[in-house]
Amino acid sequence: MGADVRVVGIAGGSCAGKTTLARALAERLGDAVTYLAFDEYYRDHGHLTIEERALVNYDNLDSLDHELFLQHLDDLVAGRPVEVPVYDFATHCRTDQTRTLEPRVLVVADGILLFAVPGITDRLDLSVFVDAPEELRLARRVYRDIRERGRTAESVQAQFAATVAPSYRLFVQPYREGSDLVVTGEGDPRPVVDEIIARLA
Repeated sequence: MGADVRVVGIAGGSCAGKTTLARALAERLGDAVTYLAFDEYYRDHGHLTIEERALVNYDNLDSLDHELFLQHLDDLVAGRPVEVPVYDFATHCRTDQTRTLEPRVLVVADGILLFAVPGITDRLDLSVFVDAPEELRLARRVYRDIRERGRTAESVQAQFAATVAPSYRLFVQPYREGSDLVVTGEGDPRPVVDEIIARLA
């Protein structure tokens, strides 16, 4: 790991408040931060029909290109820019575009399954678990997926029951106790940002 680069990893359940916290931290520290979202690294499912894509378990580690994510994380820590894939959640496909991320002194990475990827926690200077009640996470997910991803409330609730909640118990919750910092995903993220900055000092 580069001597001058710190890495903060933020994990937790779907819609627990990870991205809100990551963005609040990036906003506070400005140009010092590179924000790396694990959500952008879902594997492309363009070879499947629309119906088949709907049946994929997107809450399983196999659904994410963790090899590319680790490579990009290592590149950023080494001071090299990366080309992050742009994923379309409405179609479950990667677009033909990429987004350039420049290296900064602090890399903030977030993702539901972030801590379940072998090798990730070894690369972190601080691991943060965002906790929120299941009822709140489901309500937020229904609202988001209807508004941003063209889903119905019924389909979101069915997916949550079938894959999201079981995967949380298997691949997310077990990493709560081993995290450096467990914080709430409810309410104003600014006090949590203060705590993270204090831990990095």
